[in-house]
Amino acid sequence: MRALHAPRLPTPCAPGRGFSVPPDTVIFVCTTCKREGDAPDAPRAGAALAAAVAGHGGEARVQFVNCLSNCARGPSAAIVRPGGWSYIFGRLELDGTPEALQIGASLLGGSEDGAMPWKGRPEVLKRNMIARIPPFDFIPKEATP
Repeated sequence: MRALHAPRLPTPCAPGRGFSVPPDTVIFVCTTCKREGDAPDAPRAGAALAAAVAGHGGEARVQFVNCLSNCARGPSAAIVRPGGWSYIFGRLELDGTPEALQIGASLLGGSEDGAMPWKGRPEVLKRNMIARIPPFDFIPKEATP
């Protein structure tokens, strides 16, 4: 049986967004990611993405991290919230990603079951998802395979 979590109730915000981002929902952006084929001394694509996400001005808290261990598929970012699933994304581009991550944080932060809904998720967060990680206290419905 899955552990129950207190439901998140959406808070109205800007039109088209549905709800605001709770303060404990965080976007982690890897600052050391390089793109495949980048020269060793090239500026880090992850640092550029981190700056773009932080400068986007969305509601979610943005935290820089040195490595998300997704190097072969960088630049990378993760969206997490306590009691919810964590999502890791890779091969992210500057164009459109800062807004997509903020929308994803809004969807995850406002979900009642701790999972980011597929409906309303920006396309980049659908096709560039690397993994989703269950909450620490998750208990699957099926005890065996």
